[in-house]
Amino acid sequence: MTAIDRASAIDPKRLRDLSQRSDLRGWVQTGSHFAAIGVSGTLLWLTRSSLWAIPLFVVQGVLINYLYAGQHEFSHSTVFKTRRLNEVFGRLIGFIVLAPRDADQIQHFAHHRHTQIWRQDGELYRARFTLGTYLLRLVGLEYWWANLSAIGLYALGRVSEPYVVGDDRGRVIREARWHVLGYAVIAGLAIGLRSAAPLLLWLAPMLSLKIAHQLQNTIEHAGLPHTDDMFANTRSVRTNPIMRWLCWQMQYHTAHHAFPSVPCYRLKDLHQALFVERGIEPPTMTYLGFQAQIIAALAKKGEAEYPDDRAWIVAKANSR
Repeated sequence: MTAIDRASAIDPKRLRDLSQRSDLRGWVQTGSHFAAIGVSGTLLWLTRSSLWAIPLFVVQGVLINYLYAGQHEFSHSTVFKTRRLNEVFGRLIGFIVLAPRDADQIQHFAHHRHTQIWRQDGELYRARFTLGTYLLRLVGLEYWWANLSAIGLYALGRVSEPYVVGDDRGRVIREARWHVLGYAVIAGLAIGLRSAAPLLLWLAPMLSLKIAHQLQNTIEHAGLPHTDDMFANTRSVRTNPIMRWLCWQMQYHTAHHAFPSVPCYRLKDLHQALFVERGIEPPTMTYLGFQAQIIAALAKKGEAEYPDDRAWIVAKANSR
């Protein structure tokens, strides 16, 4: 890809226009996602004793898992013009998807400051993948273990992440304790009322269908160079409008990392300005194309044997 200078990548006035937030557009995206969950959940409950429950269970799990795309946007406070709404919905979604908002936001901002600079990147730093550990990440087992362990440790007052410092430690601990209390109340009510609703409509589909959201999580940076150039270290996704709605337009991920102040519903226009109008393309793949390549690469050798200074998972069209 042709090198891009971020400082001159887009006209400042155009960037300011693209950074304008809208309560109406925020409600459309947020409301439609929650409405879809409400519809699929209602149908799942009504058909729970029939075979129709199987596809509806899958739909429910996919929709709930992709709520995290909303939490990500709310962490940036870019969905609504009214800032308080971003916090309220961010906390609500964080509770639903077992990713407390404050801890997740602190980690995510460290990721943006130090993308692909691993020891400083709060989200990406991990042991190097083998095929086995990658598959555990892909299906969600490693993800849920990490999230639940973190909530438990934070609730006990144990915060070891180097990017959580000062007053943030207290915030993360208090938040985790409120989450544990909330989950305990829901569990108590479900047991007392002998209701399987929280399990059927929330936990079971969410926990078992994490693989759907991991298709997005894994494609964004894996196999790209460990450099501070966001135009090289971040991958966009070639997909369809339904998936873009589901993921709150985060498939335009390179554009998002370049200018994270731009709301999700304006990322297509930002992508157009940064890349399409210049006749260039950022690192871009399809979901299945990426998975096929990374699984094949890890079947040959572990991630530690691939270079850090250049991409080792590249779309064929971009590798020429």
